[in-house]
Amino acid sequence: MRGWQYVLVVLALLQGVDAPRAQQGPSGLTRPVVLPPFDPAKPRCSLPDDVRKVLAFAQDNERKFMQGVARGLQLAAKDRGLEYRLAQAANDHARMDEQIKGFLDARIGALVVAPVDSIALAPTLQRVIWSGTYVGAVVPPPATSILNAPQYLTGKVLGDEAAQYIRTRLNGKAKVVLLTHDSLQFLAPRFSAMRDSLSTVSGAVIVADISPLTVDEAGGAAMMRTILLANPDVDVVLGADTVVLGALAALRAAGKARDSQFLGGIDGEPAAVEEIKRGGPYKASVSLASPVFAYAMGQHAADWLEGKSVPQAMDILPKALTSQNLAQYEADTADPASVFRDIKRRDEYLRMYGNICYDTRDQYLNFPWSSERK
Repeated sequence: MRGWQYVLVVLALLQGVDAPRAQQGPSGLTRPVVLPPFDPAKPRCSLPDDVRKVLAFAQDNERKFMQGVARGLQLAAKDRGLEYRLAQAANDHARMDEQIKGFLDARIGALVVAPVDSIALAPTLQRVIWSGTYVGAVVPPPATSILNAPQYLTGKVLGDEAAQYIRTRLNGKAKVVLLTHDSLQFLAPRFSAMRDSLSTVSGAVIVADISPLTVDEAGGAAMMRTILLANPDVDVVLGADTVVLGALAALRAAGKARDSQFLGGIDGEPAAVEEIKRGGPYKASVSLASPVFAYAMGQHAADWLEGKSVPQAMDILPKALTSQNLAQYEADTADPASVFRDIKRRDEYLRMYGNICYDTRDQYLNFPWSSERK
């Protein structure tokens, strides 16, 4: 054999060896599809092979919204007889990746993840999916089942509340701050919706449209302090509850908080709810009821381990919290099990799509799913 022919043969053999290492399983559904409504009557599948009855949560950080997720999952695990494990990443992607690899080695049966860096984490999550473990993701793919919110609608609910307040309480004029999440592309539609709502009020001027360095109270406070240097008198602040709460703290520290302001957030965090009750600048929070959807994800994980078909995706529906409906909301999030058992109440919070089970796990979602995609 000639030298160059030998080299080509060796290279071909090496490529054949390396390919399985790069891709050891199916790529899932990579092109967007519109999922039908979930069918709970789908026939059972095989039981997952050689996995332990453990539900683990890989948590990105300790903001209250994620603490609600952890609580809902823990309650579901207890109700279904699963061991529950929690891994805190503290916004450290490398730590989360190692934690999930540890869960994979331990052969846990179910994992719910709130990724720090979804793109970098994807190869590890695919390995978990290929192993037969249930993987539920809070927003980004890949996952056996994705939890999302109709993001545009979520932002519109808050944006419309703010726009109406500007019209009726601020004489149609306001300096507005948007604290965005540009680092997480899946949430971009909610901020597009806020801008669209505000554009209907000619006197609403967005003086800052920017992402805090970290999506937590400290990040919101730091960004608000910077914004106040150039715009000391803002009227409206919108974003996720955790960053808007930080912005409120900065406004108070600077002596710039006023009861006439409209501060509003998304997530229905407990501290935001308390601020609404106080009747100060914080006027609204759009609830995404994390204990409620997390309890449902925990139930789906247990169903998966019993060979049942579970949803490929689930919406948590946005709800604007006001002083009139806070009591019922607090009761529901305190007892998510009762919400899950009551179909009518559950349907006020959740909408489920598609079907997947252990035998069809090659159909996992590997694209940014949204029910708003047509």
